[in-house]
Amino acid sequence: MERKLASIQRVLAVEPIANADAIELARINGWQCVVKKGEFTPGDHGLFLEIDAVPPDIEVFRFLWQRKPKGGEATPEIVPRPDKFRVRTMKLRGMLSQGVLLPLNDFDFPSVSEGEDMTAVLGVTKYEPPVPAGMGDFRAHFPAFLPKTDEMRVQSVPEVLDELRGLPYVATLKYDGTSATFCIDPRDEQFHACGRNISIREGENLYWRIARKYDLEAVLRRSSQLAVQGEICGPGVQKNRLGLKEVSLFVFNVYDIGKARYLDHDDARQWLEENGLTPVEVMEIGESFAHSQDSLLQLAEGKYPGTSNEREGIVIRPRRETFSAALGGRLSFKAISNRFLLKEGE
Repeated sequence: MERKLASIQRVLAVEPIANADAIELARINGWQCVVKKGEFTPGDHGLFLEIDAVPPDIEVFRFLWQRKPKGGEATPEIVPRPDKFRVRTMKLRGMLSQGVLLPLNDFDFPSVSEGEDMTAVLGVTKYEPPVPAGMGDFRAHFPAFLPKTDEMRVQSVPEVLDELRGLPYVATLKYDGTSATFCIDPRDEQFHACGRNISIREGENLYWRIARKYDLEAVLRRSSQLAVQGEICGPGVQKNRLGLKEVSLFVFNVYDIGKARYLDHDDARQWLEENGLTPVEVMEIGESFAHSQDSLLQLAEGKYPGTSNEREGIVIRPRRETFSAALGGRLSFKAISNRFLLKEGE
């Protein structure tokens, strides 16, 4: 399921914010945003920009990055959109604001409906963190026979909570690094070390260092069309929030290429143990999923072990692979720590 970075959403409730005369809180499906007072009433529709959305540099969005007026200036200074600009989680008057909600009359949409994806229409793109140094050179496009590594936030698809309700489940730690995929191409028997979007040419780079460290080519050649996907963390990668002394791989997926499916949680853990690979840490495991969105967001918060760094969050899945109608694929989603997001925005 492609993430809707910009979409039409209905306002479910509008609530006052203590000690705030000009702003109030609007609640939409799964998210909450601080908006101008009187701008929305329950039942209204608006354009919602999710966290990590990068809007185009056009007039309607420019207030998001304009500088505040100086001295006697009457209006903010008009500046180009900063290269690193993205929609972030913020705290305004003590209230979390997660995204941007704008009135539809700010736009010239001929006709729209609730939930409609406006990402491509408006030219909104997704913020991508800086590529780690030493990533390596392009070798080939990401293998078409493998799914890419990505998870939807629970706030974007709250329906997944009902799909998982009552099932055996597991919540694992979300590592803040760079994702990697390792596989043997069944068409030509070539080993590939991949980043999020491409296969990397062999050399002295991050992905091939990891491949050699864990002897992944040998592991996968004796494993009958299995691929591994995980997070590379350590010095030089995303501020090394785990405080590691050397780059390491933490595996979150084992994928059977021949059967075109992921291994179930218990089977994947057993295979990883047998092959000397480190799985992502389990934060909670249970026989009957009963969490709400709020309780998952609470579970997402905490520090990376042995550090004072906020952890990014958790990934939640059934222990047996299950299809999600809401996601149009695998039932798997993430809850990102609000404390982590606020720290990132500093």
